[in-house]
Amino acid sequence: METELQGGFRRETSVVDTDVLIAGAGPVGLTAAAELRRHGAGCRLVDRLPARLPYAKAVGVQPRTLEVWDRMGVVRAVLEAAVPLRGQLVYSDGVEQARLELRLPPEVPYAFAALPQYETERILEEHLARFGTAIERETELLDFTQDADGVVSRVVTASGEEREVRSRFLVGCDGAHSTVRKKLGLAFEGGRFPEEYMLADVEVDWSLPQGYGVRASHHDAEGRVDDRLVCIPLPGDRRYRISMQVPPELSAADGGGAPDAVAHGLESGRAPGLEHVQAVLDRMSPEPTTASALRWSSVFRISHRLVDRYGDGRVLVAGDAAHIHPPTGAQGMNTGIQDACDLAWKLALALDGGPRTRLLAGYDAERRPVGAEVVGRSVRHAAQDGVRAAPGDFATVMLREAQLLVAYPDSPLIVPDGAAPGGAGAAGPLPGQRVPDCRGLTARLATTPLRLYDLLRERGHVLVLYADGAEALPGCGAAAAGIRRLTDGRVPAFVVAAREVDTPEADRGQLDADGRAVPVFRDDEGEFARLFGGDATAFLVRPDGYLAARQSPPAAPGAGSALAEAVERVFGG
Repeated sequence: METELQGGFRRETSVVDTDVLIAGAGPVGLTAAAELRRHGAGCRLVDRLPARLPYAKAVGVQPRTLEVWDRMGVVRAVLEAAVPLRGQLVYSDGVEQARLELRLPPEVPYAFAALPQYETERILEEHLARFGTAIERETELLDFTQDADGVVSRVVTASGEEREVRSRFLVGCDGAHSTVRKKLGLAFEGGRFPEEYMLADVEVDWSLPQGYGVRASHHDAEGRVDDRLVCIPLPGDRRYRISMQVPPELSAADGGGAPDAVAHGLESGRAPGLEHVQAVLDRMSPEPTTASALRWSSVFRISHRLVDRYGDGRVLVAGDAAHIHPPTGAQGMNTGIQDACDLAWKLALALDGGPRTRLLAGYDAERRPVGAEVVGRSVRHAAQDGVRAAPGDFATVMLREAQLLVAYPDSPLIVPDGAAPGGAGAAGPLPGQRVPDCRGLTARLATTPLRLYDLLRERGHVLVLYADGAEALPGCGAAAAGIRRLTDGRVPAFVVAAREVDTPEADRGQLDADGRAVPVFRDDEGEFARLFGGDATAFLVRPDGYLAARQSPPAAPGAGSALAEAVERVFGG
């Protein structure tokens, strides 16, 4: 291919265009790329590293993230590689204070899990390869400019050659020291913790129950915490990622740089040895134990910061590029993955002719409050005594830590409730809330009951229609036909019929809607009715599993209806 020098760097005269250029191939960038490809958008994913880092950095996986991976079609591989997190043992000054059990309501399909970050990245990279997309390794974003039509990015490859890539959007998933964030000029307000910590991936020979994290603290004469030990189980026999305070001999002489510097993440050159880990265990372990099999170790610092906005024009940020905070509660990577999932379907629709300004404003409106809440909560937990010190009843605390309470009621993409308070459809998930899973759905051709999430997996927007009686079926058919017309067939629909519904349509598992078959499933165990309100209602479910709108009773989406308004907000020009 012919090239020419332009602006001081080499440019291909036949520029390779792509819909979205993603900088950073960690869990967040990989999720964004995989979801863009799943939704039909083109993308390129660049990363400056030559290969995945073999470090168990972010290891906690929240139930909500597993639900997101279920929707993506990747959860099976995660379940094969991860181990369960059953609870946490809390010690203070050598005395057990609490044994916390990580329990959730039975309808939540997934539990808390632990998986080394390099395994998360492997699974997501293999999933991305299904779409014919690979990471462009040893390729670093240097700079970019944007205009009304797209973004021109300057990248450098492993050979030192600088190239220009033009894309319609640029997404920065490039971490706490994000080039995208800096070049875009986003404010990143916050601060840093003065303490330094060290991480180590080791095995221990204690007799503590497997599957439980360990959090131990020591207090000085004034009651202040002066020593800490946090152990998170990893796949393997008594293998843990251990976090500890740095001993004086490994402390940075410069104190970590300027007070306003973004000092966050792993550092090089000061890796602790097994003797440093053992010294902390000798002081802090609940019982005598010996550490062995050190796989890796590092010193790290913690900052807490949040951008003032999640993007500007056609350039956006996600994950650590947008928010950083203490690792307490394993919220960071999970929040970033959900950023990426939220952003990807919006970008894909914007590329497909949806209302770009509204969709991208919806990304900031939905995800920045989540980032702010997570940063604030993680900082409070780190300054107190972990998750155990969180206010509220423990069941609610667990739902919040599992990220199952994230909701977007104030998003410009969410339509106010189409069910009158106290009337039909008033119970169940509200617009902007997570759509729960439910079991016991049966089909004419399925001899084993299905879950609702089985029916939503690897799909975009879906219209879920509940018929509480035979009289609701015509309205369900009209709603399905109307949504199909409004979206040019991009939104499929299916009906969940109460187990009492006895009609030919329910018996054969299909409802006719303007000459098109709409699948019908039976709510044989009544769980859908219990979780979704029990009245005939249409639910428009987004690709990320949140409810965009609901309308009761189901009917054709006429002018001014909740369904028609939701379609206009998301798909309208």
